[in-house]
Amino acid sequence: MLYFIKFLYSAFFLPPGIFILVFALSSFKLFKKQRPIAFIFIGATILLYLSSISFISDLLIRPLENKYRMPTEINGDVLVVLGGGATLDTPNLSGKGHLSSIAANRLLTCMQLYHQSQLPIILSGGQVYQTTGCEALIARQILLDVGVPNDQILIEDHSLNTTENAENVKKKLTRHGFQRPILITSAFHLPRAVCQFEKINVDITPYPADYHTNLSFRFSFRQLVPSAEALNATSLALKEYIGLLFIKWY
Repeated sequence: MLYFIKFLYSAFFLPPGIFILVFALSSFKLFKKQRPIAFIFIGATILLYLSSISFISDLLIRPLENKYRMPTEINGDVLVVLGGGATLDTPNLSGKGHLSSIAANRLLTCMQLYHQSQLPIILSGGQVYQTTGCEALIARQILLDVGVPNDQILIEDHSLNTTENAENVKKKLTRHGFQRPILITSAFHLPRAVCQFEKINVDITPYPADYHTNLSFRFSFRQLVPSAEALNATSLALKEYIGLLFIKWY
Protein backbone atom coordinates (compact mmCIF):
# COMPACT_ATOMS: atom_id res chain seq x y z
CA MET A 1 0.00 0.00 0.00
CA LEU A 2 2.78 2.39 0.92
CA TYR A 3 4.53 1.66 -2.38
CA PHE A 4 1.30 2.39 -4.29
CA ILE A 5 0.85 5.73 -2.49
CA LYS A 6 4.45 6.64 -3.24
CA PHE A 7 3.88 5.71 -6.89
CA LEU A 8 0.79 7.97 -7.18
CA TYR A 9 2.58 10.81 -5.42
CA SER A 10 5.71 10.70 -7.58
CA ALA A 11 3.84 10.03 -10.85
CA PHE A 12 1.01 12.57 -10.60
CA PHE A 13 1.78 15.14 -7.89
CA LEU A 14 5.40 16.01 -8.74
CA PRO A 15 6.78 17.51 -11.97
CA PRO A 16 6.60 16.50 -14.73
CA GLY A 17 3.63 14.23 -13.90
CA ILE A 18 1.53 17.06 -12.46
CA PHE A 19 1.97 19.08 -15.66
CA ILE A 20 1.03 16.10 -17.83
CA LEU A 21 -2.11 15.64 -15.73
CA VAL A 22 -3.04 19.34 -15.97
CA PHE A 23 -2.49 19.35 -19.75
CA ALA A 24 -4.59 16.20 -20.15
CA LEU A 25 -7.48 17.57 -18.07
CA SER A 26 -7.33 20.88 -19.95
CA SER A 27 -7.47 19.03 -23.27
CA PHE A 28 -10.56 17.12 -22.16
CA LYS A 29 -12.25 20.31 -20.96
CA LEU A 30 -11.52 22.26 -24.15
CA PHE A 31 -12.32 19.50 -26.63
CA LYS A 32 -16.02 20.30 -27.06
CA LYS A 33 -15.85 24.10 -27.11
CA GLN A 34 -12.38 24.97 -28.47
CA ARG A 35 -11.24 21.95 -30.42
CA PRO A 36 -8.20 23.53 -32.19
CA ILE A 37 -6.78 24.64 -28.85
CA ALA A 38 -7.61 21.25 -27.39
CA PHE A 39 -5.52 19.56 -30.08
CA ILE A 40 -2.59 21.80 -29.17
CA PHE A 41 -2.95 20.73 -25.54
CA ILE A 42 -3.23 17.07 -26.57
CA GLY A 43 -0.04 17.35 -28.63
CA ALA A 44 1.77 19.05 -25.76
CA THR A 45 0.56 16.38 -23.34
CA ILE A 46 1.77 13.54 -25.55
CA LEU A 47 5.12 15.21 -26.21
CA LEU A 48 5.73 15.94 -22.54
CA TYR A 49 4.71 12.42 -21.53
CA LEU A 50 6.97 10.75 -24.07
CA SER A 51 9.87 13.00 -23.07
CA SER A 52 9.35 12.12 -19.42
CA ILE A 53 9.39 8.32 -19.48
CA SER A 54 12.56 6.28 -19.29
CA PHE A 55 11.34 3.95 -22.04
CA ILE A 56 11.92 6.82 -24.50
CA SER A 57 14.92 8.44 -22.79
CA ASP A 58 16.69 5.05 -22.71
CA LEU A 59 16.00 4.54 -26.44
CA LEU A 60 17.55 7.94 -27.12
CA ILE A 61 20.58 7.71 -24.87
CA ARG A 62 21.49 4.03 -25.30
CA PRO A 63 22.91 4.39 -28.88
CA LEU A 64 25.18 7.17 -27.64
CA GLU A 65 26.37 5.15 -24.66
CA ASN A 66 26.90 1.99 -26.72
CA LYS A 67 29.12 3.57 -29.38
CA TYR A 68 32.33 3.13 -27.37
CA ARG A 69 33.07 0.21 -25.08
CA MET A 70 35.50 0.18 -22.19
CA PRO A 71 39.01 -0.80 -23.38
CA THR A 72 40.28 -4.10 -22.00
CA GLU A 73 43.77 -2.65 -21.49
CA ILE A 74 44.98 0.77 -20.39
CA ASN A 75 47.22 1.83 -23.27
CA GLY A 76 48.07 5.51 -22.94
CA ASP A 77 50.36 8.03 -21.31
CA VAL A 78 47.88 10.44 -19.67
CA LEU A 79 44.31 10.43 -18.35
CA VAL A 80 42.12 13.30 -19.56
CA VAL A 81 38.92 14.00 -17.62
CA LEU A 82 36.27 16.42 -18.90
CA GLY A 83 34.24 18.42 -16.38
CA GLY A 84 30.48 18.30 -16.13
CA GLY A 85 29.32 20.90 -13.64
CA ALA A 86 30.03 22.00 -10.07
CA THR A 87 28.54 24.07 -7.27
CA LEU A 88 30.22 27.30 -6.26
CA ASP A 89 30.21 27.62 -2.47
CA THR A 90 28.89 24.42 -0.92
CA PRO A 91 31.10 23.24 1.99
CA ASN A 92 33.46 20.42 1.12
CA LEU A 93 36.00 18.49 3.19
CA SER A 94 38.71 20.77 1.84
CA GLY A 95 37.56 24.14 0.57
CA LYS A 96 34.26 24.81 -1.16
CA GLY A 97 32.36 23.41 -4.11
CA HIS A 98 31.10 19.99 -5.14
CA LEU A 99 31.09 18.28 -8.51
CA SER A 100 27.76 17.47 -10.12
CA SER A 101 26.76 13.81 -10.21
CA ILE A 102 27.89 13.58 -13.84
CA ALA A 103 31.28 15.14 -13.16
CA ALA A 104 31.74 13.11 -9.97
CA ASN A 105 31.11 9.85 -11.83
CA ARG A 106 33.69 10.81 -14.44
CA LEU A 107 36.23 11.59 -11.73
CA LEU A 108 35.49 8.32 -9.95
CA THR A 109 36.38 6.39 -13.12
CA CYS A 110 39.54 8.48 -13.37
CA MET A 111 40.49 7.51 -9.80
CA GLN A 112 40.02 3.83 -10.60
CA LEU A 113 42.18 4.13 -13.72
CA TYR A 114 44.83 6.11 -11.88
CA HIS A 115 45.22 3.45 -9.18
CA GLN A 116 45.65 0.83 -11.90
CA SER A 117 47.96 2.77 -14.18
CA GLN A 118 49.61 5.56 -12.13
CA LEU A 119 49.30 7.76 -15.22
CA PRO A 120 49.28 11.55 -14.84
CA ILE A 121 45.91 13.30 -15.04
CA ILE A 122 44.68 16.33 -16.96
CA LEU A 123 41.51 17.87 -15.50
CA SER A 124 39.65 20.03 -18.01
CA GLY A 125 36.81 22.39 -17.10
CA GLY A 126 36.46 25.99 -16.03
CA GLN A 127 33.85 28.11 -14.27
CA VAL A 128 31.03 28.02 -16.82
CA TYR A 129 28.68 30.44 -15.02
CA GLN A 130 29.05 32.98 -12.24
CA THR A 131 26.94 30.76 -10.01
CA THR A 132 28.95 27.56 -10.61
CA GLY A 133 32.33 26.41 -9.38
CA CYS A 134 35.52 25.88 -11.34
CA GLU A 135 35.28 22.20 -12.24
CA ALA A 136 38.97 21.42 -12.66
CA LEU A 137 40.03 23.08 -9.39
CA ILE A 138 37.36 21.30 -7.36
CA ALA A 139 38.25 17.98 -8.99
CA ARG A 140 41.94 18.53 -8.19
CA GLN A 141 41.19 19.07 -4.51
CA ILE A 142 39.20 15.84 -4.42
CA LEU A 143 42.09 13.94 -6.03
CA LEU A 144 44.52 15.42 -3.54
CA ASP A 145 42.22 14.41 -0.66
CA VAL A 146 42.27 10.76 -1.79
CA GLY A 147 46.03 10.66 -2.10
CA VAL A 148 46.86 11.50 -5.73
CA PRO A 149 50.17 13.46 -5.70
CA ASN A 150 49.95 17.07 -6.81
CA ASP A 151 52.72 16.58 -9.39
CA GLN A 152 50.52 13.98 -11.12
CA ILE A 153 47.69 16.47 -11.72
CA LEU A 154 47.59 19.04 -14.51
CA ILE A 155 44.90 21.69 -14.58
CA GLU A 156 43.09 23.18 -17.57
CA ASP A 157 40.57 25.54 -16.00
CA HIS A 158 39.50 27.83 -18.84
CA SER A 159 37.20 25.63 -20.95
CA LEU A 160 33.50 26.47 -20.96
CA ASN A 161 32.30 23.77 -23.38
CA THR A 162 33.42 20.61 -25.16
CA THR A 163 34.92 22.51 -28.09
CA GLU A 164 37.17 24.45 -25.73
CA ASN A 165 37.95 21.28 -23.75
CA ALA A 166 39.48 19.74 -26.87
CA GLU A 167 41.37 22.86 -27.92
CA ASN A 168 42.81 23.61 -24.48
CA VAL A 169 43.67 19.98 -23.69
CA LYS A 170 45.56 19.78 -26.99
CA LYS A 171 47.78 22.65 -25.80
CA LYS A 172 48.49 20.77 -22.56
CA LEU A 173 49.29 17.57 -24.44
CA THR A 174 51.72 19.39 -26.74
CA ARG A 175 53.37 21.31 -23.92
CA HIS A 176 54.04 18.21 -21.83
CA GLY A 177 54.79 15.79 -24.67
CA PHE A 178 51.85 13.43 -24.21
CA GLN A 179 50.90 11.47 -27.32
CA ARG A 180 48.42 8.80 -26.20
CA PRO A 181 45.68 10.43 -24.10
CA ILE A 182 42.86 8.38 -22.62
CA LEU A 183 39.69 10.48 -22.72
CA ILE A 184 37.31 9.96 -19.79
CA THR A 185 33.83 11.41 -19.98
CA SER A 186 30.21 10.30 -19.73
CA ALA A 187 29.33 7.48 -22.12
CA PHE A 188 26.54 9.56 -23.69
CA HIS A 189 28.98 12.44 -24.19
CA LEU A 190 31.83 10.44 -25.72
CA PRO A 191 30.64 10.48 -29.39
CA ARG A 192 30.58 14.29 -29.45
CA ALA A 193 33.75 14.64 -27.38
CA VAL A 194 35.67 12.25 -29.66
CA CYS A 195 34.52 14.23 -32.72
CA GLN A 196 35.78 17.44 -31.17
CA PHE A 197 39.23 15.96 -30.56
CA GLU A 198 39.30 14.41 -34.04
CA LYS A 199 38.51 17.82 -35.55
CA ILE A 200 41.80 19.16 -34.22
CA ASN A 201 43.76 15.99 -35.05
CA VAL A 202 44.16 14.63 -31.54
CA ASP A 203 44.14 10.83 -31.45
CA ILE A 204 42.53 9.69 -28.20
CA THR A 205 41.41 6.43 -26.61
CA PRO A 206 37.77 6.81 -25.51
CA TYR A 207 36.97 5.58 -22.01
CA PRO A 208 33.26 5.73 -21.08
CA ALA A 209 32.03 6.59 -17.59
CA ASP A 210 28.79 7.74 -15.95
CA TYR A 211 26.33 5.40 -17.69
CA HIS A 212 22.67 6.44 -17.50
CA THR A 213 21.03 3.25 -18.75
CA ASN A 214 21.70 -0.46 -19.18
CA LEU A 215 23.62 -1.62 -22.23
CA SER A 216 20.86 -4.11 -23.11
CA PHE A 217 17.12 -3.42 -23.20
CA ARG A 218 15.01 -4.71 -20.33
CA PHE A 219 11.40 -3.60 -20.06
CA SER A 220 9.52 -2.87 -16.86
CA PHE A 221 6.26 -1.04 -16.15
CA ARG A 222 8.25 1.61 -14.29
CA GLN A 223 9.66 2.79 -17.64
CA LEU A 224 6.20 4.12 -18.57
CA VAL A 225 5.89 6.29 -15.47
CA PRO A 226 6.90 9.95 -15.97
CA SER A 227 9.82 11.20 -13.90
CA ALA A 228 12.15 14.16 -13.71
CA GLU A 229 15.13 11.83 -14.13
CA ALA A 230 13.82 10.53 -17.46
CA LEU A 231 13.05 14.07 -18.65
CA ASN A 232 16.61 15.10 -17.80
CA ALA A 233 18.03 12.06 -19.63
CA THR A 234 15.94 12.94 -22.70
CA SER A 235 17.31 16.47 -22.55
CA LEU A 236 20.90 15.20 -22.27
CA ALA A 237 20.46 12.88 -25.25
CA LEU A 238 18.84 15.53 -27.47
CA LYS A 239 21.60 17.99 -26.61
CA GLU A 240 24.19 15.46 -27.79
CA TYR A 241 22.36 14.69 -31.04
CA ILE A 242 21.98 18.40 -31.82
CA GLY A 243 25.66 18.94 -30.98
CA LEU A 244 26.66 16.14 -33.35
CA LEU A 245 24.60 17.72 -36.16
CA PHE A 246 26.44 21.02 -35.84
CA ILE A 247 29.87 19.74 -34.88
CA LYS A 248 31.41 20.68 -38.24
CA TRP A 249 30.79 24.33 -37.47
CA TYR A 250 31.22 24.37 -33.67
